[in-house]
Amino acid sequence: RQKPRRTRTEVVREARAQLVKVGTKPLPTSAGDADGLNWRGLAACESGGRPDAVDPSGTYGGLYQFDTRTWHSLGGSGRAGYAGTQWDSSSHRDPEQLRALADVVPALKPTAAKDVSMAGLVGTAGMLAEASGVSAVLDVAAIPRPAGATTGDWLACFPGFAMVTAEPTAAQRSINLPEFVDSAVCGRFEPGHGVRLRWPDGVRTSAIDAEVTGMGRA
Repeated sequence: RQKPRRTRTEVVREARAQLVKVGTKPLPTSAGDADGLNWRGLAACESGGRPDAVDPSGTYGGLYQFDTRTWHSLGGSGRAGYAGTQWDSSSHRDPEQLRALADVVPALKPTAAKDVSMAGLVGTAGMLAEASGVSAVLDVAAIPRPAGATTGDWLACFPGFAMVTAEPTAAQRSINLPEFVDSAVCGRFEPGHGVRLRWPDGVRTSAIDAEVTGMGRA
């Protein structure tokens, strides 16, 4: 077997020292051909024209189904497609504040507790009530709500960090919570099932008539 051997050498370009700069050009005002793009057609294709559309994996959302990194690079906040269904309560917090949130429930020492999930405050209260075999009545006016959030959005959105807790009405104690955390007595559990809302004028309306999960009492 013969060994490979070099037959000839050809210099295509003489080597020379040079400084290559990367990423120094200004960003374009728009992507190539983006100005002439049929954005309406793209939205119809990607989301059916629904700004609240989210793909099954939760990765892409909005009219054009952007992922979170792309959405933020374009000046968006939160997650694309989740406007009105989520609240950013953590990305602007420093590490010390985020660690302090872990001490909230131990400080409250509740009889029962449930973190507010994508079902929102009303749905989560229904889950906790269902597991306890009772119904929940929420006083709408007493529920802490951040500025800028409508009552409807706040009751149904994912708040980032929130807890629904329950304890005997006779419990009276001093609770030391972080100064940026709001806590209030905003309802009660009663015999029955589902969730009712009690409005400032005293009128009660039914928000959930049946069980939320269908798993029944714990």
